[in-house]
Amino acid sequence: MDCDGSNSFSKNNYMILRPDEIDVFDLVGVLFSSDLEKRKGVHCQAWRGESFQRRWIIFVSISMQKFLRSVAKPMACFGSVVEMWLNLLSCNHNFSMLLLNILQGKVVMPDKNSATFLSFIGNLDKRVELDKNIKHGDIRYYGALSMMASKASYENKAYIETTVNDLWKMEFLGAFSFWNDYQEKATTQAFMFRDKNASSDLIIVAFRGTEAFDADAWCTDFDISWYELPGKGKVHGGFMKALGMKKNQGWPKEIEQDNHNQPPGAYYAIREKLRDLLQTNDEARFILTGHSLGGALAILFAAVLAMHEEVGLLGRLEGVYTFGQPRVGDEKFGEFMTTQLEKYTIPYNWFVYSNDMVPRLPYDDSTLMFKHFGTCLYFNSFYQGKIVTEEPNKNYFSPLAIIPKAINGIWELMRSFIIPHTMGPDYKEGFVLRLLRSIGLVIAGVSAHSTQDYVNATRLSSPHVYSLVYHAKKHQ
Repeated sequence: MDCDGSNSFSKNNYMILRPDEIDVFDLVGVLFSSDLEKRKGVHCQAWRGESFQRRWIIFVSISMQKFLRSVAKPMACFGSVVEMWLNLLSCNHNFSMLLLNILQGKVVMPDKNSATFLSFIGNLDKRVELDKNIKHGDIRYYGALSMMASKASYENKAYIETTVNDLWKMEFLGAFSFWNDYQEKATTQAFMFRDKNASSDLIIVAFRGTEAFDADAWCTDFDISWYELPGKGKVHGGFMKALGMKKNQGWPKEIEQDNHNQPPGAYYAIREKLRDLLQTNDEARFILTGHSLGGALAILFAAVLAMHEEVGLLGRLEGVYTFGQPRVGDEKFGEFMTTQLEKYTIPYNWFVYSNDMVPRLPYDDSTLMFKHFGTCLYFNSFYQGKIVTEEPNKNYFSPLAIIPKAINGIWELMRSFIIPHTMGPDYKEGFVLRLLRSIGLVIAGVSAHSTQDYVNATRLSSPHVYSLVYHAKKHQ
């Protein structure tokens, strides 16, 4: 976003970071400059006298993005090796069988594009079937279905299509990669399917979160650029870029695709698909969902619909369900979205499990000023849920919480051995997840972000917590 008056953003308040434009000398200069708008790689309005704390955050954000870009290829290669090894073990049942098959010359090799190949995140939780105890009409159904869709979004197209069509008995509508104008490549993924078992057609849009070895997605997370929607508040720029914000244009209501070889941005492409699908059935409705980064994209998709006054689509939005979602905007943006969600009676529930670090980022403090909004369903490590306005320990890092987090981490590791005996084989945890839980003894927020715990929370929590949500909505 250049501040030269040549684009529609030039009159608005914004700060867009461009790591590709800045060298080490200029990067260090950011720490000591009072005129950020004069620094390369920092496109903003005149921000004289900016605090050192904010300049430090900008420095860290740009540094991390530059580092991630420099290691993107080896990071991806390492991830491919890890995933191939995990799938090799799975294809041959276990390590002992793999050795036996090697000796017999009968090794089963995994196919990365097959319906059985699992991503690293998929290997943390291999469940694929929906919970047969949560059916249509159950107050937990939308949350449980949304979480399974969010989990499936990390997998390849063949896996998702087979899962939706053959196991869930629903209709797969497509898996897509969408263009990011700022990263100049297709880095945002989502898939769509139709729940044909619902009383009326229900279309689910599931955005993929941050893959473990995807440097582009991590760059999006670390990009603390922001842009102020006029009269609506400030929004996380990295997430907006991933959703399809146009370089030098922002969010025009309609766009012309000037390059037919370039995939469209996520917002514009999905909006068009929804328009077409909903035209075929006046009773059809849709849900937006995602885990982690995917959750941020889901609620921001609804935000841009509101900004564009897409009354037809907003009136058909059945709900937004996010899991382990980071904060996406400031307090003013939260107020705008709360008004819009109430105006169109759209449920927005963000699920937080225990000490998950991600929903506590970016910070809700005087420097970053990010705020959550909507209804928080918070679940402790016993999967007991409650409705809160803000998750406990909202900024995560607190000296007072170190010991309770460590104790909770020990319990979660112990629970991984206990839960299949108490709740059944569907809750069995494998070696990879237990290894992650071991890391959680030191950094509690890492293992708590896994899809395993969010699936468990939607299945094992009491329906009473969902009743409280709808009761509160009814009396607002």
